[in-house]
Amino acid sequence: MAEYKGIKGFKVQYLSADPSDPNIGQTWYNSTSKDLKYTGATAAASWATGNNLNTARRLLAGAGTQTEALVFGGIISATPTGATEEYDGNSWTTSNPLNTARRGLAGCGTQTSALAFGGEAPPPTGATEEYDGSSWATSPGSLNTARGFLAGAGTQTAGLAFGGYTGSPTGATEEYDGTSWTSNPTGLNTARYALAGCGTQTAGLAFGGEPTTGATEEYDGSTWTSNPTGLNTARFASAGAGTQTAGLAFGGSIPPGTGATEEYDGSTWTSNPTGLNTARSESAGAGTQTAALAAGGFIPAATGATEEWTGAGVALTKTVTVS
Repeated sequence: MAEYKGIKGFKVQYLSADPSDPNIGQTWYNSTSKDLKYTGATAAASWATGNNLNTARRLLAGAGTQTEALVFGGIISATPTGATEEYDGNSWTTSNPLNTARRGLAGCGTQTSALAFGGEAPPPTGATEEYDGSSWATSPGSLNTARGFLAGAGTQTAGLAFGGYTGSPTGATEEYDGTSWTSNPTGLNTARYALAGCGTQTAGLAFGGEPTTGATEEYDGSTWTSNPTGLNTARFASAGAGTQTAGLAFGGSIPPGTGATEEYDGSTWTSNPTGLNTARSESAGAGTQTAALAAGGFIPAATGATEEWTGAGVALTKTVTVS
C-alpha cells in the first residue's frame, strides 16, 4: 500500500496542537484531539450568518478585521447614536460610546486604534474621534468640510475622508495625520454621497454613491483617477472592505436594498453569484476581500444582522473523518 510519504515526499507530522499558519495541502496528526487533519481551500466564496449586534441600527461605520472588528455610531429609529461594539469573530461586546452621537459617519483603522469622522448629529459635523480599544477621545482636528454620508479609508494616523453631503453632493477629499485634517484641492471626479471606500491614504478606492452610480475611482495620495469600468450593479449606501487592488463591495440600495457582492482586482469588478443572506443598505463593513464583515443596516428597518464573508481559495483546516 502506498504511504503518504511516498506520494507527497514527507511524513505526516505528529503535533500536540494545530500549526498556526499551515500551508494548503499540509497534513498532520493532532495528538491532543487525536484527529488527522489537513489544510484545504474553500471552493466558492460565501456569506455566513453571525450573531447580531446588541444595538440594531443603520448608517453606522466600521473598522478592523473580520475577527477583530469595531462598529460605531448610526441611527436607531430617528435618533442618532454613539453606540460602539467590538466583535471577536463570534459575538459583539458593547464598549464606551462616541462623544458625538451621529449617523452617516465614516471610519477607518483597527479595533484598538480606530478613527471616526464626519456624519450628521444633525446638522453635518466634522467632529473627529480616536478610539484606543476602550474609549473615544475627541481630536482637536475637525474635518475642514463638515459633512455626512461620506466614506473613509486608511488608519488612525493616516486617514482619508472623501465625498459626502453638505447640502449637496461633494467630492471633497481630506487627509488626517493623527492630529489635523488637510484638504486636497483635487477632489473626487464624481461628486457624490452615500458612497463606499477602502484602502489606504495613499492607495484609496471609492465606489458607488448617490445619485445612484457605479463610478469607481482610485487615489494615489494626490489625485483621483476614474476607472471607466464601474460596479456592475450601480448603487448607493453600500459597504466596502479590502484594498485598492483587492476590494470588496457589498449591499446597498439600487433601490430597493440588495445583497449584491462584487470583487475588485485593481482594474475590473466581478460580480459574485453569492450575495448577502440579508439584502440591505446602510451597513458597516470591515476586513479584507477574502475575509470581510457586514454589520447592521436597513432592510427596511434598522437591523443588527451580521454576516462573515469567506473568499474562494481561502485556507481552511479540515478533519479527516472515517465512517
